[in-house]
Amino acid sequence: MKLRGVVAALLAAPLVLAAVSTAAQAAPDPALTIDSVTVNKTSVAVSGLNTVPITVTVKGKYDSGSPEDAKTPVNVILERTGGTGQLRYLFSTNLPRLANGTWSGPIQVPSTANGTFKVTGVMTGPFYPGSGSMTDPTPYAGPSISVTGTHQAKVTAVVTPKVVPFNQSYTIKWAVSDAQTGKPYGSRLRVFLGTDSSCVEYFGPRYTNLTDTNGVVTKAYPGSSHMPITCLLLPGSPDAIGWLSFVPARPAIVAAAPAKTSAPVGTIVPVTGSVQGPPYGCPIQLQRLYGASQWRTVSSATVRTSGRFTLNAQPAYRGLIPYRVYFPACRNYVAGVSKVLYIRGT
Repeated sequence: MKLRGVVAALLAAPLVLAAVSTAAQAAPDPALTIDSVTVNKTSVAVSGLNTVPITVTVKGKYDSGSPEDAKTPVNVILERTGGTGQLRYLFSTNLPRLANGTWSGPIQVPSTANGTFKVTGVMTGPFYPGSGSMTDPTPYAGPSISVTGTHQAKVTAVVTPKVVPFNQSYTIKWAVSDAQTGKPYGSRLRVFLGTDSSCVEYFGPRYTNLTDTNGVVTKAYPGSSHMPITCLLLPGSPDAIGWLSFVPARPAIVAAAPAKTSAPVGTIVPVTGSVQGPPYGCPIQLQRLYGASQWRTVSSATVRTSGRFTLNAQPAYRGLIPYRVYFPACRNYVAGVSKVLYIRGT
C-alpha cells in the first residue's frame, strides 16, 4: 500500500504506473482478526505545524503460530470522508501489544487533516507509509474523527533556471508559510528535502534541513540526464504532514529529418526524429507552413520509449514545402520545435 508514491509515479512514469496498477493486489494478513477499534476523542482542533494526539485502541487477535506473535504491532488506517486538507489518509504510529492483549497508542493529527476521517482498516506492523507492506489492511469500519485545521502550511518552490537544461545543475528555493496569513511562521522549521525514492519512502519524524526564520531553504541539485522528482516534506510521525513534490521543467529538444527531400505530389514521406529525455508517451506533431506564418498540424504521433517518433508528410503541391516538428508541452517538458525542414513536391 503506497500513498505519496502514487502521485510521484504519475509525474515520473505514467505508462509504467498504468502497467503496475493491473498487477495482482496483496491480501489482508489472515492471522489478524479485529474485534473493535475505539478512539478517546472524536473531534480535535489543530493549528499550524502542531499535532494533536488521539489515542486509538484495537481489540483483536494475531495468531500466526509464532512465539513472537505477542510482540507484533499493528497500525490503524483512517481515510478522508470529508473536508479539504492535503492529507487523504491518517496513520497511527506502530501500536504495541499491551499486557491486556489490546493494541493502543497515538494517532498524531496535523492541521492538514482538516475535515473528517474514518477508520477503514488495521494492518500488522511495523508499517511505514512510504515503503508500504506486503499485506493489505484488514478491513474494519470503525469510528470517525472530525478535525478543524487552521493555519495550515503552504509549500512553494522556485527553480533556477526555470527550465533546466540536461546535465546542468540547478537550485530550488523552497519556502514554507502559513496559508491562512501568507506569512512565515517566524521560526526555523525542520524539513525533509529529497529526490525520487526518498520522497515516497519517507517515514518520520526525521528531517534533513532547517529553514531560516522566514521559512526559506535553498538547495543546489547536481546536473543529470534524468530529472528526478524533488520534494520538500514536513516531518510527521509516521508520515509527512504536508509536502510539495514535482519534477522540474525540462526543454523539449527536437531533431527531425524527412526520408526524402523530394517526392511526387500526394506521396507519403516518413519524417523521423527524436526528442531528448525521452518524454515517452507524449504527443508529437508534424506541421506545414500555410501562407507566411501559419503552421498547421498535418500528422500526429506519440513519442516512443526510445524517444523516437515517425510522422508522415504528404506534399500537396509542386514546389519547396516547409515543415517542422512541434512538441506540445507535456508533463515536465516545455513546448519545443525542430528546425524547419523542406520537402519538394514534384
